[in-house]
Amino acid sequence: MHDSEKMVLVLSRICASFNDAEKNISILKDISFSIPTGAFVSIIGPSGAGKSTLMRVILDLVPHTSGDIVRNFSRPAMVFQNYALFPWLTTLDNVAFGLRMDGMGRKDRERVAREKLKEVGLEHLESHYPAALSGGQRQRIGLARALAISPDLLIMDEPFSNLDTITSEELKADLIKIWRSYGMTVLMVNHLIPDTIELSDQVIVMGANPGHIEKILDVDLVRPRDVRDTKFFKQVDLLTESIRAIS
Repeated sequence: MHDSEKMVLVLSRICASFNDAEKNISILKDISFSIPTGAFVSIIGPSGAGKSTLMRVILDLVPHTSGDIVRNFSRPAMVFQNYALFPWLTTLDNVAFGLRMDGMGRKDRERVAREKLKEVGLEHLESHYPAALSGGQRQRIGLARALAISPDLLIMDEPFSNLDTITSEELKADLIKIWRSYGMTVLMVNHLIPDTIELSDQVIVMGANPGHIEKILDVDLVRPRDVRDTKFFKQVDLLTESIRAIS
């Protein structure tokens, strides 16, 4: 375990469960890992591994039954797989929503929201409603909303899963630029192995029933990552074998 003062997040033997028809069902068992400040870490594993539940435990949205969590962050934000936009709000108001909840005045929050929309290339759509936007545009709005609060920890729950290949590639490139620019820590749930290797400093491989950690892999590749390089393919193969071993 690393020095916790240098970590944005430290989990020690985290367990979580819920009661169903008077039966206690374990969701997470003995989850332990630490994330260095400023790192890009991905979590990957089969369905039922409790990845999304783990994200909510980290954010204290779901209680854990045992174990310890050290949270050295103060401004977490989350980008959801299903976008989680408010259909009755415009793009601008969706991005400004967190700032509104923080009590920021309309003029200031709209200024910040416009800045973030420009960062994700959607400044021309500020008056549109979610129903009129594509999946990729909705995901970018979710990212802009998260960035608006200047997070020190950004959690992303399978952000590329509902996107086509071209849109996904564009969003990945923008995400890397934003991560470098903000210097924040990113924790991402993913199921796409090449994307995981392309983006991550470290990969946490989870198994299921209950969710547990099988392996933690360091991705020792220089940035920017060359997805056609043999070293990249070796890392993809290594992670693929790790996933196959637990499937």
